[in-house]
Amino acid sequence: MNLLLFLVQFISTVPITAVLVFVLLKLVARFRRSGEAGLGLGRAVLVTGCDSGFGHRLAGALDRGGFVVFAGCLSPDGDGAQSLVRDGSGNLKVLQLDVTKEEEVQQARKTVQENLPEEGLWAVVNNAGISDWAEIEWSSLEDFRHMADVNLFGSIRTTIAFLPLVRAAKGRVVFVSSIFAFFHCLNMGAYSVSKRGLEAFADCLRVEMASFGVKVSIIQPGNFAGATNILKTKTASDIWAKLDDDRKVVFNRRYVELANDYFKSTCKTGFKTAEPVVTAMLHALTSTRPKSRYLLVSALDKVFFKLYPLLPTVFADSVFSFSSMYKTRKQMLFNQ
Repeated sequence: MNLLLFLVQFISTVPITAVLVFVLLKLVARFRRSGEAGLGLGRAVLVTGCDSGFGHRLAGALDRGGFVVFAGCLSPDGDGAQSLVRDGSGNLKVLQLDVTKEEEVQQARKTVQENLPEEGLWAVVNNAGISDWAEIEWSSLEDFRHMADVNLFGSIRTTIAFLPLVRAAKGRVVFVSSIFAFFHCLNMGAYSVSKRGLEAFADCLRVEMASFGVKVSIIQPGNFAGATNILKTKTASDIWAKLDDDRKVVFNRRYVELANDYFKSTCKTGFKTAEPVVTAMLHALTSTRPKSRYLLVSALDKVFFKLYPLLPTVFADSVFSFSSMYKTRKQMLFNQ
């Protein structure tokens, strides 16, 4: 009888509980939105890799939003940099900045420091990066070194140089990573190494900087190859020419051609606009409650990529057995 009474009372309270939860969620959402007021008017932001892609679009958006923008460009005289100068306000300054060169980073720091507004350097956005694809045996040590020098050590070099200025402003550091920092698929070995290292650095920095009031965010874009020009264009012949005789026996020409076609077609299925990434960057820079990570994939893919890092290795690796390309690879390379 007591159990029956308990059940009746419990069921009768469910609608009220549901309403209370709904109201609470609405209040939390409103509270979070209220914390997204602009923080950067009159503040300075350094963005690397502004020649094109995410960095180019972010620099323009920040300039229109009233920030003082230092746009680091590999080629200040190039079309991308010059369009920023042409279309931007007097608050946007293009800098010569190759993040792999210590002297250019230090010169950029000097220029920024000499032209800082009263509010100081609010943020550094480590956006400069390169991408390429190849199986590990198609790659050289130099391929790995070059990828890491730009994507990983370039960001570390820039961050260390500008961190005292950001710390003084209790500002932000943003890193552009990738889903390939945790999604270890075929052909992205060198890129994954550089981005996984980048996230390790950003995670350590976030913990250390919390004591100083500096917030660190990681942007994890999915397939945005069609929205930027980061993807290196190459042909099957380019790949084949790099292989020595032994590898040409293992990786036959037909397979290389199929792999190249598959990779290019996959890139075409991604996002066609950089807007989601730029929006996430702006949130990381202006919200009073920026996220530690921004996963930018389709709604359906988000479910998969949220679960993927939690899978035991044996299950994570087995995911690739569902890919038609992996099946083709196995048939062509191991049934010779």
